[in-house]
Amino acid sequence: MRTTWDFTGTRALVAGAGGIGAVVAGELARAGAAVVVLDVDEGRLDQLAGPGPVKGLSADLTSADACRAAVDSAVQLLDGVDVFVHAVGVNDRRPVLDTPDEVWERITAVNLDSAFWLGRAVGAVMVRAGHGRIVFLSSVSGLLAHANHGPYAATKGGVDQLMRVMAREWAACGVTVNAVAPGYTETDLTREYLAGPGVRASLESLVPAGRLGRPADLTGPVLFLASDAAAFVTGQVLYVDGGRTLV
Repeated sequence: MRTTWDFTGTRALVAGAGGIGAVVAGELARAGAAVVVLDVDEGRLDQLAGPGPVKGLSADLTSADACRAAVDSAVQLLDGVDVFVHAVGVNDRRPVLDTPDEVWERITAVNLDSAFWLGRAVGAVMVRAGHGRIVFLSSVSGLLAHANHGPYAATKGGVDQLMRVMAREWAACGVTVNAVAPGYTETDLTREYLAGPGVRASLESLVPAGRLGRPADLTGPVLFLASDAAAFVTGQVLYVDGGRTLV
């Protein structure tokens, strides 16, 4: 079953041209939105952007100044911004005792710092306009204590709490802020890990629905939270995990 969304006239900014970000950007464009996608990887942007409603913008999202400049450029391209989706994330699976400082710093910079810097810059534009929808891509790892996920879990838990604070501060300004938290989803971030011996079967055994997630599973929840249908929904984490958080 496919739900048709109408985002005609909507100006959307998506951070992250990887699996989930690319799928969400494409679905927003198909629903009528003008879309700008931010990513440091120009190759991914070239694959995604084209002469149509999706435009790519290269940006180093681990720098506060670069994030601010990227939002400014995107707002100029779009002549404003109505929807912001943060779909940026990296991981490095190893025990806490084996995690070097540089791994912690890289993961927190990409996953959490960029959420704060981009969210703050976009939020300022939306608060002034009196309207906006912000959706962060979080993770079940923000709730569940997965081994070998120390920095990643910490950043996703941080994103959830940052989202709640933004939601509370901006609710009276017509801006909603929510998060979508996937379970294990087949993307560039997880593909190599899932190919390991027995890994896929082990993870699927933990999901009541019996399978792992796909990027397309996230588009409906994200577009719902980005739409006016969710105008009275804010500060919420929506788990899209096939029941993983029930186990």
